[in-house]
Amino acid sequence: MKVIGFAGYSGAGKTTLVEALVALMKQRGLKVSVIKHAHHHFDVDREGKDSWRHRKAGAYEVLLASDKRMALMREYEQPTELSVSDMLAQLDPAVDWVLIEGFKHGELPKIEVWRQQQDRLDKGKSQAPLYPHDAMVMAVATDANHDLPQTPTQPVLDLSQPQAVLQWLLDHADSLQYRN
Repeated sequence: MKVIGFAGYSGAGKTTLVEALVALMKQRGLKVSVIKHAHHHFDVDREGKDSWRHRKAGAYEVLLASDKRMALMREYEQPTELSVSDMLAQLDPAVDWVLIEGFKHGELPKIEVWRQQQDRLDKGKSQAPLYPHDAMVMAVATDANHDLPQTPTQPVLDLSQPQAVLQWLLDHADSLQYRN
């Protein structure tokens, strides 16, 4: 499997780009998995459903399965930070690509998604780009390449052209092969 991360600050367009890439890859007959970083409290279950009741009763894992879908939910008693490698190990190894959204400080090859409005302060923190100091940033996808805070040494991709981003990924597929 080939693995690439998409890193950037909230609102930069990571989800929109990953969504477009998944659709384009599927059109080409590629099998794609996605890992998405979520905040502390999220739920994929609904209150009152049997699976929710089993989790609330104390089950460590609940696996839901039908002829169309499978979902595994695992409850940690203590906060547990899984590494990207831990998460990748949970996926079907037969997939062609894994697109990872978030984990901007993870040690994996990534494309930084940068929008012009990121130059502003957000929640009191400066949104400095990753690409000048993160060797794992292989390219920068942006809608404002003339407004980047620093000129990248990495290739600059047009955020509004997911087909071109896909072509870049395909051209660099060998360097994105995951080796655990």
